[in-house]
Amino acid sequence: MTYLDERRQERAKQFLRLTECAKGTEMGTLLRKFWHPIELSENVPLNTAIPVKVLGEELTLYRGASGALHLVGGRCSHRRTLLHTGWVVGEEIRCIYHGWQFDATGACTNRPAETDTGMPRTKIPGYPVKEYMGLVFAYLGDDEAPPFELPRKLQAEREGAVIANGMERWDNNWFQQIENSMDAVHVSFVHMALTVGPFGKAVTAAIPELSYEETSAGIRQTARRSNNNVRVSDWTFPNNNHITVPGLTPEDPWLDTFVWMTPNDELNTTRFMIYCLPPEASEVSKMRFRQYFAKYGKYDPAKHHDKLFSMKVWDNPEDTYVGLTAAQDYLSIRGQERLTKREDEILGRSDLGIVTLRKIFWREREDEILGRSDLGIVTLRKIFWRELDLIREGKPTKQWSRLEEPLTLPTQPGEEGQAKAA
Repeated sequence: MTYLDERRQERAKQFLRLTECAKGTEMGTLLRKFWHPIELSENVPLNTAIPVKVLGEELTLYRGASGALHLVGGRCSHRRTLLHTGWVVGEEIRCIYHGWQFDATGACTNRPAETDTGMPRTKIPGYPVKEYMGLVFAYLGDDEAPPFELPRKLQAEREGAVIANGMERWDNNWFQQIENSMDAVHVSFVHMALTVGPFGKAVTAAIPELSYEETSAGIRQTARRSNNNVRVSDWTFPNNNHITVPGLTPEDPWLDTFVWMTPNDELNTTRFMIYCLPPEASEVSKMRFRQYFAKYGKYDPAKHHDKLFSMKVWDNPEDTYVGLTAAQDYLSIRGQERLTKREDEILGRSDLGIVTLRKIFWREREDEILGRSDLGIVTLRKIFWRELDLIREGKPTKQWSRLEEPLTLPTQPGEEGQAKAA
């Protein structure tokens, strides 16, 4: 084996650490310091239990008689039967197999067939959950859950704002999805079709000048194209992206879009979206927003994998936003394979954001080959490398905090300055 082959193998092992999420791994430890969305609230009716998989853990999410949600381990500690197949009893859940019952903390409260009082107590995992803007968030760390502040989106909390939710289940690794969110250059090519219709001049084939700034919450990305066309997005650590996009028609105000990419395991990711129409929108715009998302908001490109990869065309011209952009991103990201081989990539300058993100998680041991197009990737990786290094060394990681200053809207040619997103 040559020296170059050895270096390539070492890089492959190093990059795999970025993609992990299981308990006991460096990345799994880091991710368990944060709240993550795990399901849509509407998918868990009263007295119902469903299975969920988050950060490699099989879990049971159920809604008790009071309406409160609870999250416990996925299997009964007795004979390992899936708990969601049992019954919700008040605020507890009973196993279908032998009736063992567990409370919201995971403690076993009843073993009907066991009369031996000397039998040791048993417990399954139990985690705190919180409903927010139609999403169910969970904290899977061993320590006390941090205040629910970093995931909050103040734009969506304003009185009169109209929101819609979405969820997509993609069969590829979560980290290559968040790298895509830091890649501003891909917009000029992957989303080229958006130069028509309501998106207008927000997307152009011009290659932007890129800058990336680490903030208290994550990374702020600024893409400047010709004629003073500026787009700014805020990426919140560890897996949320906030962008602003044009409304459904030129008459509608711009929308705030928040996307979380939650790892189910190393090869599967659930994407959660909040779409927000500002309160100052007209009643006509609000009606159009509600009708559109009621019809198209549940589109999931992963369910159309074969069709998308064989046709590479969009056959639903009325769906100008959710389905179209999701299909475009799915083709490009899923086209990297379920788990991309980063040791074979050749990064350009425009990938700085992605490499910086990686380095935040774990400081790199060698320099990236930089080109203009890879600034976002460089930035992203740097941050991840750094944080993973701290985990490995047993040192405190950065205490991330929500940005108080609202995201600015893109400027269009001829406009002066940047209008603040309300």
